[in-house]
Amino acid sequence: MKLAVTAPERLHVRTVPVADPGDLIARLPHPAGQAWVRHGEGIVGWGEAARLRLPGGPDRFTRADRWLRDLFASAAIDDPVRLPGTGPVAFGSFGFDPKSPDSVLIVPRWVVGRRDGQAWLTTIGDDTDPLALVHPPTAPTRLTWNDGALSAPAWQQAVAAAVDRITTGALGKVVLARDLYARADEPIDARVLLSRLSGRFPGCYTFAVAGLVGATPELLIRRTGDTVESLVLAGTTARGTGPADDDARAARLAASAKDLCEHAYAAEMVRDALAPLCTELTVPERPELLRLPNVMHLASPVHGRLADHRSVLEVVAALHPTPAVCGTPTDTAMTLIRELEGMDRGRYAGPVGWVDARGDGEWGIALRCAEIDGTRARLFAGCGIVADSDPADELTEAQNKFRAMQYALEG
Repeated sequence: MKLAVTAPERLHVRTVPVADPGDLIARLPHPAGQAWVRHGEGIVGWGEAARLRLPGGPDRFTRADRWLRDLFASAAIDDPVRLPGTGPVAFGSFGFDPKSPDSVLIVPRWVVGRRDGQAWLTTIGDDTDPLALVHPPTAPTRLTWNDGALSAPAWQQAVAAAVDRITTGALGKVVLARDLYARADEPIDARVLLSRLSGRFPGCYTFAVAGLVGATPELLIRRTGDTVESLVLAGTTARGTGPADDDARAARLAASAKDLCEHAYAAEMVRDALAPLCTELTVPERPELLRLPNVMHLASPVHGRLADHRSVLEVVAALHPTPAVCGTPTDTAMTLIRELEGMDRGRYAGPVGWVDARGDGEWGIALRCAEIDGTRARLFAGCGIVADSDPADELTEAQNKFRAMQYALEG
């Protein structure tokens, strides 16, 4: 299958400094926008100067990187701001499974950004935005909910089957996901979901790319020049009913052999993937605790310095899929996911983020998300399964992870 490309022969790009734009998400003039925002900083974009759809294949990151390099190298770029995210930017979202044909890159015609107290506007082509006067966002109403590929009992059976496979020694860990459907009376406006998510989960990366909307806590990779950063998350518990219960749950998570084992698989893989690319690499010996409004995670922040010039997409290619969203060994876990989940994840648990013409960018893992298609939303949640996983506990964890997007839809 060939690449599906929509792009002019040459981009004409202009970035200018602007006054503080305020709420970035509120700047999106219509639902079909792209976003990457955390703690009020980041970039949002709308319109399409170029789009690339990639078929499946293990080389999809390489092909995407090559296409962007060629596109941006031929562009006429006026960028006096010169910060990560200025000049031409591509928002992207890749399929989880190498066989997935859902990967996409979009270069918006208009981008508004803010970073370290500086704000900018990037335009490609004509400055006039023909879509600027579209109606304001409207919240979803009259939602109805339905199971996805597997009912709760059937998914618990899949978890039990995975545990059986693990205890035979076939693999160490596998991540199994569920999907859930919501339907509204009118088309769902992604801007409402983005606003609710960024307000409720400001420490997460709130994103929208080609209809995939969410707020992920997991930073797969950030590249700024020759430095890279990652945040490994694996091992989860729900928040408590009060401070004392919260602290007790946190203590149990920090001491849980099951969760520490799950986390170690993920942290070691990130270390092993980044070490050949870096001259310096720091991975903490023990994870710390990340508290979010609905759950707590074991977290390991990773820092490194690249040995050679590599774009952020080249580093993404080395990292995906991590044991935090697939399992270990990777190929065995991927095969078991295809066998037990009963669905195509699409872009759920795949890399999502942005890259600019310098190769800088930020990419997360598409978690706590939903795929929006007209009046329908498809939600996803996954859990890491190891030898001592309990199917009922894993179902509870998945239900906790659904709550972020249920809140975004229901308010």
